Amino acid sequence: MKIAIIAKTLLTSICLLALFAPSQASAQLIPQPWVSVGGKDGDVTYAVGARALNFGVELGTGPDGATGVDVLKFISLPVISPYVGVGLYSEDKGVAVSGGVQVGATDNVFVGAGYNSIRGFNGQLGIRF
Repeated sequence: MKIAIIAKTLLTSICLLALFAPSQASAQLIPQPWVSVGGKDGDVTYAVGARALNFGVELGTGPDGATGVDVLKFISLPVISPYVGVGLYSEDKGVAVSGGVQVGATDNVFVGAGYNSIRGFNGQLGIRF
């Protein structure tokens, strides 16, 4: 019971931090697309997303044919970019919460890892223009 309260408090704190964190003036205007593959309960899940101005949108498919859209808020740090998000999914799956991190691998490629409450854990691969 205490672990659940700590987890909810931590998630709420991260969401508030992401919501009220100031964005950099030099934020990139060109969208940064990525693809994501993951799994939950033995089902493979897929998603595509894009990020611009420290906000992102991800369109994904989950278990039982559920499809949905997540809106993400990124915190830009020098090398890594943690994010939190909320989404809405079909097939009576409802509201999803998500979080993760994207890391610059090279000047034009980034990798990431995340968790979505409906799509499960996932890995990401994206490009910067």
